[in-house]
Amino acid sequence: MQTTTLGRGGPEIGPLGFGCWAIGGEWQDLDGNPLGWGKVDDDESVAAIRRALELGVNFFDTADVYGAGHSERVLGRAVAGRRDEVVIATKWGNSFDETTRTSTGAVLTPAHARQALTASLRRLGTDHIDLYQLHTGDAPLAVGAELRDLCEEFVAEGLIRAYGWSTDDPARAAVFAEGPHCVAVQHQCNVFEDAPAMLDLCARRGLLSINRGPLAMGLLTDKTGAGSRGAKGDIRAVPPSWLRWFGEGGGALPEWVARVDAVRSVLTSDGRTLAQGALAWLWARSELTVPIPGFRSVAQAEENAGAREFGPLSAAQLLEISELLAPEGP
Repeated sequence: MQTTTLGRGGPEIGPLGFGCWAIGGEWQDLDGNPLGWGKVDDDESVAAIRRALELGVNFFDTADVYGAGHSERVLGRAVAGRRDEVVIATKWGNSFDETTRTSTGAVLTPAHARQALTASLRRLGTDHIDLYQLHTGDAPLAVGAELRDLCEEFVAEGLIRAYGWSTDDPARAAVFAEGPHCVAVQHQCNVFEDAPAMLDLCARRGLLSINRGPLAMGLLTDKTGAGSRGAKGDIRAVPPSWLRWFGEGGGALPEWVARVDAVRSVLTSDGRTLAQGALAWLWARSELTVPIPGFRSVAQAEENAGAREFGPLSAAQLLEISELLAPEGP
C-alpha cells in the first residue's frame, strides 16, 4: 500500500497509524468515571511502538489528556533518539490534573493552547509537533476560527508543522480547512459508523481522513480487550452515552454482536483477522483514510500492521457489507 504526505511537502506516512489512547493507562473524569482502557505495562507499550517502527508504521496519534499526560510521556520514551523516523500527532483542548490523573474539562483559550503545546513538547521530548489537533469536537465555530489562526502562528514559529480538528462535524472541520496548513481532520469512522459527509469534505479540500475508533473500541476484533472490558479503570466497563456498543460491565450488547457476526465472513475473507478486515473496509471506503487503531501489546501492533499485506477490501465486498448491514424494510 502506498505512502502519502501529511500536507504538501510534509512528512511521509503510510496508510496506517497507531492511536495511543490505550497506552495512557488509567485516568478519570471529575465524577471518578474511567476514561482510559485500564492498567497498562509501560515497557510493553514502548516495545509495541518500537515494533511498529520496525514494521514500517511511523505515524502515532496521541493527546495531552490521555492518561493525563502519561501517553505522551510513554510515546516520547519509545521514540527517544529516533525523532526523525516518526510522525507525531497530538491534541489539545482539555485541562487535567497529572497528579490525580483527572480530566477537569475543556479550555479553549489561546493562552491555554500555547501552554498545552509547550507542555506536550516537553512530555514528548521534541521541539516540534507534526500534526497538532483541536480535541474539542463541539467547540463553537468562532472559537475554532480563532484557534485555527493561532495554529498558523505556531507553524510560523516552527512549533508545529500542520494542524487539524478532531471533530465529527463537517462544518467545524471546514472552518479549520480554511487555514493554509490544515492538512487533516480526525473523525469517527468504521464499519458501523460511516461518515460520507466528512469523507466528501476531505476529498473536496484535499484533507487526510484520520479515522479514530476504526475497530469500534474493540468490538471489531477477536481478542483486543476481550478479557479486560469489565476491568476497573476501563471506560467500556462504565460506558458513557456515546459508547453505544457496550453495556454496564463492558459486555458487547447482543444487537451489536449480531451485527459483527453478520459481516464476519466478509471481513475475515482472504485470511484476514476480524480487525484486519475492519481496517481493510476503511481503505476501501476512501483512498484518503488513515485509520489509527489502538494497541497495548506487541502482538496487537503486529496484527494491526499486518493488515497492510492484504490491502483494501474489493468494491464487491464493500457493497456486500453495506447490504448486510442495511436496515430491514417495513
